[in-house]
Amino acid sequence: MDDLERLRKGEKRWTESTLGKALRTHPERIEEFKTISGVPLKRFYTPTDVSSLEYESDLGFPGEFPYTRGVQPTMYRGRLWTMRQYSGFATAKETNERFRFLLEQGQTGLSVAFDLPTQIGYDSDNELARGEVGKVGVAIDTLSDMEVLFHSIPLDKVSTSMTINAPASVLLAMYIAVAEKQGVPMNKLRGTIQNDILKEFVARGTYIFPPAPSMRLITDIFAFCGEHLPLFNTISISGYHIREAGSTAIQEVAFTIANGIAYVEAAMKAGLDVDAFAPRLSFFFGSHSDFFEEVAKFRAARRLWARIMKGHFGAKEERSLMMRFHTQTAGCTLTAQQPDNNVVRVTLQALQAVLGGTQSLHTNSRDEALSLPTRDSVQIALRTQQIIAHESGVADTIDPLAGSYFIESLTNEIETGALKYIKEIDSMGGSPNAIERGYIQREIHESAYEFQRDVDRKRRIVVGVNEFIADETQTFDYLKVDPKSEEEQISRLMKVRDTRNEQDVEEALDLLRAASEGSENLMPAILAAVKVYATLGEICGVLRSVFGEYKAPDIL
Repeated sequence: MDDLERLRKGEKRWTESTLGKALRTHPERIEEFKTISGVPLKRFYTPTDVSSLEYESDLGFPGEFPYTRGVQPTMYRGRLWTMRQYSGFATAKETNERFRFLLEQGQTGLSVAFDLPTQIGYDSDNELARGEVGKVGVAIDTLSDMEVLFHSIPLDKVSTSMTINAPASVLLAMYIAVAEKQGVPMNKLRGTIQNDILKEFVARGTYIFPPAPSMRLITDIFAFCGEHLPLFNTISISGYHIREAGSTAIQEVAFTIANGIAYVEAAMKAGLDVDAFAPRLSFFFGSHSDFFEEVAKFRAARRLWARIMKGHFGAKEERSLMMRFHTQTAGCTLTAQQPDNNVVRVTLQALQAVLGGTQSLHTNSRDEALSLPTRDSVQIALRTQQIIAHESGVADTIDPLAGSYFIESLTNEIETGALKYIKEIDSMGGSPNAIERGYIQREIHESAYEFQRDVDRKRRIVVGVNEFIADETQTFDYLKVDPKSEEEQISRLMKVRDTRNEQDVEEALDLLRAASEGSENLMPAILAAVKVYATLGEICGVLRSVFGEYKAPDIL
């Protein structure tokens, strides 16, 4: 009799005797235990649950294919993850002050939040922007704003992430132009633009152009950065917003990787070699509330991406196979009730991300269910990362949960479930077609409904919301964006328009229109327009006139 068969017989004996006796006197808390993704959970796990696991092909070693155990050979023993707090509100001047405060507190990378008008390509004085300027991020209308945003911040020393999608090419051009004014050449810039339009169609809604021209802009960025910005991540393929919209962990992995496949296919169709652009692809995931499922999710996603890039796309460069990702703790789990509880939630979620091998991390602030975070709150959020990094010891060994029967079994379950979704999407002709048919959106909506139903029925407890409720008086000193910020921003925009060379602007916009009507790479024309202080709205307006605007399908 082999060891596994002996274990199976031992487990059967235990179930009938020891467990049976215990259940008769002490029934379990609920009838069925499962992860948030719906994966059934056994009482405990043994080697029989990972009997098919092949160490070298399924786990491997850190920094080697299939990267289950991490993308760097030394992981955090060599360098800690980038601590990158997401920040932006009101004007460029106020956000610059927050950036410099965070850097003084030990933050190691910047992450820019833009306001809604900026995200959808409108200037602050557009009538559609009224009341939204500077509210959920910083307002950026022209290169002048970008100059203020990064005043006294050396762009050759700081890595910057920008959460911008439809107008990503314009904001990247502004960043390049600011760096040039600082004397920093393009090839020295480090950072990331989100630039992930497919997830906007699915989960977030800050799109402008239809899919085809949107994909053209993205592949133009791939090509331009491959030549001029070799250290810059050209896209952050985002599962975070898919998860925030209500997906499960398995769906987050599946839909994110399906979008990644679509971007790789689009770039290769545009004539780019996979190993020329794939090393600068990056990803962005949420870290939700189910501790072990989240750790397993990160490991499964890394392994699945490596296998797809190698087996399906034939990538040969090691860095083309590596899934490098940023993580943000789950905003959708923050509660307005008993907001100090959010400090505990964020700590656990940050720990999950570290145990899962993230490359950079944003920790949400305790008051973000109520308002934009205050300075005190963002300092606590940053200190959470620093305590995990320097006091907990979890960064001192690589992939410390590897080999756990439970973790390895759950990693396999997530990979298998995600791959099933990816094959279904592939049968529809890929992610863009699945999005157009509403398939991905419907799957997310159904998962969100199921989760909320579990909360409403108390099958899933949210402390302070549906259980352990307390009478409380809110005492937070909320961050309030001064309404005068909008007036100041519009005044600043008008001043730029009054002082720039209008003929230069008109010529640059005409060249951009001609380029967009043709097939050449759009980045040089956008960069030229930015440098003469054409506004974001003017540049996006030219592209709107040529490409049109996207209208979401009715999926109900």
